[in-house]
Amino acid sequence: MSITVTELTPTTGVEITGLSGSRLVDKAVVEDCRAALDRRGVVVYREANLDDAGLVAFSRLLGQVVPLPNGGVPEHPEVQAITRDPSKSPLAAYREATFFWHIDGTTSEVPDKATLLTARRIDGNGGGDTEFANTYAAYAALPEAERAELEGVRVVHSFAASQLHVHPNPSPKERAAWDRNPAREHPLVWTHQDGRKSLLVGTTAGEVTGMGATEGTALLDRLLAWTTQPRFTLRHEWRQGDLVIWDNTGMLHRALPYEQSSSRLMHRTSLAGEEAIA
Repeated sequence: MSITVTELTPTTGVEITGLSGSRLVDKAVVEDCRAALDRRGVVVYREANLDDAGLVAFSRLLGQVVPLPNGGVPEHPEVQAITRDPSKSPLAAYREATFFWHIDGTTSEVPDKATLLTARRIDGNGGGDTEFANTYAAYAALPEAERAELEGVRVVHSFAASQLHVHPNPSPKERAAWDRNPAREHPLVWTHQDGRKSLLVGTTAGEVTGMGATEGTALLDRLLAWTTQPRFTLRHEWRQGDLVIWDNTGMLHRALPYEQSSSRLMHRTSLAGEEAIA
């Protein structure tokens, strides 16, 4: 089968067909993937049909695989099952929060570099597509005066902020459990090691340092709405076997809502971050 490469939107995403299974686990393929991630933020391998061993091998060629605190799938502790079925994942109860725009690891000094997600089962009844928003392109498109105003602004990110979108009225016990996860303050504008800048927004962004709650929320909501405009976003409609990889440092992402009874099952690996937010 011939290999085809298609750019998906003016700013974001590249789709590759004709590569699947063990053909993906190749240093040259991984180098091309890394270059596409740097340039386009999201790489889609259509119907890659990569098994868990292959997913781990590919991930290790691309970067350092993050160990999972809650364990992975049998025989592959690096692979996490993404599902709303509690019998298949101890984290199923928290998946509803992924229906909101976010970046993984914003409560860490060094967020994950990239995420790899492959579709084991898709929901035949619809739902569960994944959307991405390019935070580099969104920042670059801001008026120059607004970019200047945002320099030096700092934002507190927390697990609690993300959960409040799902459970706006938590019990004291629930809130205390959320608050056991450490919050972290970051600049609103992330200046990367290569000199590019991106907006650090999303559901974990709970408050703006030194700004009142109403004013801070208004700023964060406005910037999130700006970043998630159609011109900066990409929607991936899953087919079984697809493998999607994204730059977690420059892309917001979210799953479109799907029911708890859904058959949707994804397997994921994450790559360790390489730069602190600055």
